Amino acid sequence: MKSLLNKIFFRSNNLDYISRNIKSLTTKTSAYKIFEAINSFSSESEIRYVGGCIRKIISKEEVDDIDLATNLDPKQVCDALKINNIKFYETGIEHGTVTAIVDKQKFEITTLREDIFTDGRHAKVKFSKNWKEDSLRRDFTINSIYSDGDGNLFDPNDGKKDLENGLVVFIGEPDKRIKEDYLRILRYIRFFVNYSKKHHNTEIIKKLKINIGGISKLSKERLLDELKKISQLSTLENLAKDKVSLDLFKMIFPELKNLNMFLKLSPAKKKIMQETDFIFLLSLMIIDTTDNADYFLYKFNISKKNQKRIKIIDSFFKENEKLIKINERNLNKIFYYEGKQAVIDILNFKLVKSKKFENTILELIELYKKKLVPIMPIGADILMTKYNIPQGQQLGEKLKTIEQEWVKNNFKISDQQVDNIVNN
Repeated sequence: MKSLLNKIFFRSNNLDYISRNIKSLTTKTSAYKIFEAINSFSSESEIRYVGGCIRKIISKEEVDDIDLATNLDPKQVCDALKINNIKFYETGIEHGTVTAIVDKQKFEITTLREDIFTDGRHAKVKFSKNWKEDSLRRDFTINSIYSDGDGNLFDPNDGKKDLENGLVVFIGEPDKRIKEDYLRILRYIRFFVNYSKKHHNTEIIKKLKINIGGISKLSKERLLDELKKISQLSTLENLAKDKVSLDLFKMIFPELKNLNMFLKLSPAKKKIMQETDFIFLLSLMIIDTTDNADYFLYKFNISKKNQKRIKIIDSFFKENEKLIKINERNLNKIFYYEGKQAVIDILNFKLVKSKKFENTILELIELYKKKLVPIMPIGADILMTKYNIPQGQQLGEKLKTIEQEWVKNNFKISDQQVDNIVNN
């Protein structure tokens, strides 16, 4: 009897915790404005939290995005937002999604739906007012939990129970759900390594492997977006420890060759990685002694700015393959021409990849964080007035040589050195 009472008491406390934190999400973010706008639109209109934000509250994780579901159709959602002077844009209105922006925060509002047709990549949907039907088109039970703004749960597929028991369960027939959207293979991996307390179901793994070829139907943008979600340090650590998930993941992203490095990270290395971003973590996974990084960047749609970050790290270590010690002299050229971020990326990369944790590199990181990119003290006007060099090719070449010498000498150059360059 005592054990039963303890279980009931625990569940009650747990529900109080969930309800309290959902209420807090409503009152401490701008979500309450969305709830007021939709709920006041008509006597039947209703809006609820759904998916990741509820899953994360139950799991005591930080909520980083808010998804909402409503029984209004997309046009009515737009009308409700307009009446309340809430800015929005039609993200994917053919699929029922409108993104509202309140106080610079984005809220995805999606109309309840039923799938009419799916081909593993695209879905044709019919808008609905049935919350249960909407829940049945979602991928996993742990993603089909809804709540109103006060924390009252609607959980038609027992997702909360599965989440607390560490079960990652497809809604309906797994093979059918995977074929509806092949991205669910990657989502299964992400949810399993983060939430599962059980072994993989061998039949589920067979279904995932049989359908793995369907990944080729997905856009590179969707794959990259899911990779970003997986590329959280804790997720990568869990992934590296789970051989079944890791094997599946490598079938999809064969270029991510260095995942084993996340198996045994020292606290100091973890701290560095927690303070970096997706692009840096990606560089750790794809850079090796081959052209693997170039191939990944060619294959996926990454911005030129982020491509450049990865290529600078890749080039530095290929060009300095036998470099034993990194110091200011090695880095000043990159600092001057490529900027602070490039140098810090290289130093962090070296620190994480090294077998021995080098405090001297940490000192260099702190040095470059505070360091300002210097301005070359010798300009064209000095060469023209002091040395009578006219405008033209010769002036440009002399300036470039002086700049190279100045950078090489830790941003120092003497008058004698300038004389020698000009007169040679």
